[in-house]
Amino acid sequence: MADKVLIYSRFPKTMMARFAERFDLLDTGGKPARDVFPADELSGIRALLTGGAQPLGAEAMDQFPKLGAIVCYGTGYDGIDLKAAASRNIAVGHSPGANAASVADIAMTLMLATTRRILVADQYVRSGDWAASKQSPMMRPQAGMPGRRIGVYGMGEIGRKIAARCAAFESEVGYFTRTKYDLPYQYFPSLEALADWCSVLMIAVRAGAETQHVVSADILGRLGADGYVVNISRGSVIDEKALVAALSDKTIAGAGLDVFEKEPHTPDALTALPNVVFAPHIGGHTLESHVAMQNCVLANLTAFFEGKPLPYAVKSA
Repeated sequence: MADKVLIYSRFPKTMMARFAERFDLLDTGGKPARDVFPADELSGIRALLTGGAQPLGAEAMDQFPKLGAIVCYGTGYDGIDLKAAASRNIAVGHSPGANAASVADIAMTLMLATTRRILVADQYVRSGDWAASKQSPMMRPQAGMPGRRIGVYGMGEIGRKIAARCAAFESEVGYFTRTKYDLPYQYFPSLEALADWCSVLMIAVRAGAETQHVVSADILGRLGADGYVVNISRGSVIDEKALVAALSDKTIAGAGLDVFEKEPHTPDALTALPNVVFAPHIGGHTLESHVAMQNCVLANLTAFFEGKPLPYAVKSA
């Protein structure tokens, strides 16, 4: 008899196919578990699979008295109350670094699309203005990558891959994180100092209470009128209202965003702005990344049901 795994978040069925070959999946479809399955069935659940950003606190954990493992599909785990899990002896696992290359790629894509105004250029061609030789102030020359100062906030797997890609574009790279590493990039002692120095701020820090709205109006103002911000981390890291204001009054030049505070909803005041390039949280959404993330999920679940430690456990859990 296959081990049962509760699918706590909403996932496409195609992404769950590999897990269904090994486990008996109880899929909530993203609905509250108690609305989909009877209490006696939930009481026997020992492992659940969730999206790392979805809130999963003490009250939710109490629905599953035998719960022993929470496995996140993906790198993030900011929605999990780690203290509550630890107090209940629940192991928490994720997929560290599995999608790092893909997320770094989307960061570069957003940066280039924003700084080189690719969407504006696309519309310039489609509208016929280019063929008609119509002048557009939006098509004036922009600064290129050689010599551009790129600040990376967060130097985990994703941050390091972003930094390496930026260096390959002949840019100067600086970074800020709580720990100074032995890396060939300039280290800054604070986010403020990094923002003062760079013209593009790449946000790759892990989300949490300590980073909530840490990219504030002050930080955005430090980037200056020629500055850009790119966020592929979590929407909670940026004060979204401050960002709208900074983009609207030209405090900064533009932004590239793959994540938002209340996904999948984005405020009209933000989407109406022409100096922003958007993506629907697709940073890790590549075939290779999904295979790698699924491999981590399978390894974590298999180890748990075999009574072994999770090979990809959240270290701070």
